[in-house]
Amino acid sequence: MTTYATPATVVAADPVIQRRRRPTGRVRLKYVLTVLVFLLPSLIPLLAFVIGPMISAGWTSLHSWNLIGPMQWVGLDNYAFLLSDPATHQAFLHTVYYIVGYLPLVYVGGLALALALNSRLRGRAIFRGVYFLPVITSWVVVALVWRWLLSPSNGVVNNVLAVFGIEGPGWWADPAWAMPSIILASAWKDLGFVMVILLAGLQTINPDLYEATELDGAGWWRRLRSITMPLLSPSTFFVIVLSLINGFQVFDQVYVMTGGGPNDASRVVVQQVYDLTFRYGQAGMASALSWLLFFVILVITLIQFYGQKRWVNYE
Repeated sequence: MTTYATPATVVAADPVIQRRRRPTGRVRLKYVLTVLVFLLPSLIPLLAFVIGPMISAGWTSLHSWNLIGPMQWVGLDNYAFLLSDPATHQAFLHTVYYIVGYLPLVYVGGLALALALNSRLRGRAIFRGVYFLPVITSWVVVALVWRWLLSPSNGVVNNVLAVFGIEGPGWWADPAWAMPSIILASAWKDLGFVMVILLAGLQTINPDLYEATELDGAGWWRRLRSITMPLLSPSTFFVIVLSLINGFQVFDQVYVMTGGGPNDASRVVVQQVYDLTFRYGQAGMASALSWLLFFVILVITLIQFYGQKRWVNYE
């Protein structure tokens, strides 16, 4: 009777193959060192400029420090004060106000541009570059331009409104219009980024799906609702996560356009961190506020990743 050796039998009987399957400690160490060598170019800056400062800020948040004298241990007193501080509550509310106004505006605008540039539009490559140009422009430049455009006295926007007999608002000089001014400038600058992400998602959708629904008599709105938006959900999720994280860290445009005013009407959390550190010399308090902001962003991001299972379609 003839017997045949199966692959499993050969592996079990061959000591050379067994040694290859179970690497020695020296081989494992060599593998780890090789991986570390390739990671070092990105790992060193990450440790030096992200993880290191985060740990340092966490330690500083447990102290009272004016950036000059020695630090004094206060434990969790900084956190307790911030959690009951009306100014901190107001800064968080202003930040949420900014996000609620900014996110729908930048997403709908970016989606409209992506849909337009995904069609057979002549010169669409030029339009893509033009719309993406503000993304790579310095925030200081953009904020100064929008501060001039929305100037209550001689701004271009109010002058155009005056032509139609409309009295323009005070924009960044008016407490009621300061945050909408910042939202408008922010959405304009970030439209190109959202457009590029959503446009990349649109170009991965199979055109045959649209042709099949057109044959069935589906209109533009039906195709958008039943095909485009479900299949675009991964790109939408990516945009929302990044926009929320960036929205909670809004600072540059606020600092340049309004400085947190007028009457603290546009003071956001990062502006509060800046003022606590460099205006009031309360680095410990500012570090504690930074960590509170980090925990808020972390919790919201985790909720988003948990909830994506219900509406994001990766198929």
